[in-house]
Amino acid sequence: MDVRITHPDKVLFPRDGYTKADVVGYYVEVSDAMLPFMRNHPLAMLRFNDGIDRERFFHKRTPKYFPSYIDRVQITIGDEKVNYSVCNNLEALAYIANHNSIELHLLTVRADDLEHPDRMVFDLDPSIDDFEMVREATRWLHELLDEVGLPAFLMTSGSRGLHTWVPLDRKSDTEEVHSFAGEVARVLVDRHPEVLTTEFAKADRGSRIYFDVARNAPGQHAVAPYSLRAKDGAPVATPITWDELDDPKLTPQRWTMKTVTGRIGDDPWAGMAKKARSLSRARKALDRLARRGSV
Repeated sequence: MDVRITHPDKVLFPRDGYTKADVVGYYVEVSDAMLPFMRNHPLAMLRFNDGIDRERFFHKRTPKYFPSYIDRVQITIGDEKVNYSVCNNLEALAYIANHNSIELHLLTVRADDLEHPDRMVFDLDPSIDDFEMVREATRWLHELLDEVGLPAFLMTSGSRGLHTWVPLDRKSDTEEVHSFAGEVARVLVDRHPEVLTTEFAKADRGSRIYFDVARNAPGQHAVAPYSLRAKDGAPVATPITWDELDDPKLTPQRWTMKTVTGRIGDDPWAGMAKKARSLSRARKALDRLARRGSV
C-alpha cells in the first residue's frame, strides 16, 4: 500500500489519545471485512479535521486531487451533478481515512445502477437510555421481516441503537424500497404504539423509540459495517449474529477500535449477497398483515 499518512500524530479522539495514524491503521486492519460492503457504493465521508470535539461535516463531492484509485460516480442532486467517491480497494480506504474521515457512510445503491438499491436499512434510535427496549423492538422487527419472507442481518450502530439490513435483488427502485420500509414501520408502530414511533420531531416522540427508515430515501446513506463512530472509546458499527442480541453484555458500543478486530475472522454477515430477495412477494404479505391489523 502506497499511501502516506500526513500528520500521523494528530489526535482525533482526545480523551483516548487515538491519532490519525491509529484511525488509518484501524481501517487498514479491517479492510478485508469492510470493503465487500463498500465496493461500488457511493460514499459520504464524515470528517473531523480537528478531532471529534470540533467541527464535523459530511464530505460527498470528490476533489479533483483525489488519486485515480478512488473511483467516482456522478449523482444528480436537485439541479446539480455531484461526483461521489467510491471506495473499492485498500489504497482508497486508507487515503480517505487519512483525510480525517472517522465515519464512513454508504448510499444503498451501487454506482452501476443508482435507481435500484441492493440493501434496505432499518435504524432503531432510542429517545431515552433504554437498550433493553431497543433489543425487544429489534426482535419484533426481525419477526415481522421473517413473516414476510425477508432475511435480516443485525449490526450494533456504534452509537445509540441497532441497525437491521435486508439484502435486495435490485428489482425495486429507491422509491419502492423507501415506501416498503415505511409500511414495515407503520405495521410495527400499530402493533406497539407505546414503544415505537415514526414521529420525526424529537419533542413528539416522548420515551418511544424512533423507527427510522429515512436511510432508504433517495440520496440518503447509512453508516458502513465496521465504520468507526466519532465518540469516546472509538466504538465501531459491528455486524453481529441474531443470537448475540440476547447477550446481556451487548450494547450499541460494545466493540471498539481496539476490540473489534478479534471478531474479523468470523463474519456473521457471510453470504449476505446470496440471500438477496425481491420485495414483490414481501409486499403482498405485508399488505395482508396491514389489512389484518386494521380490522
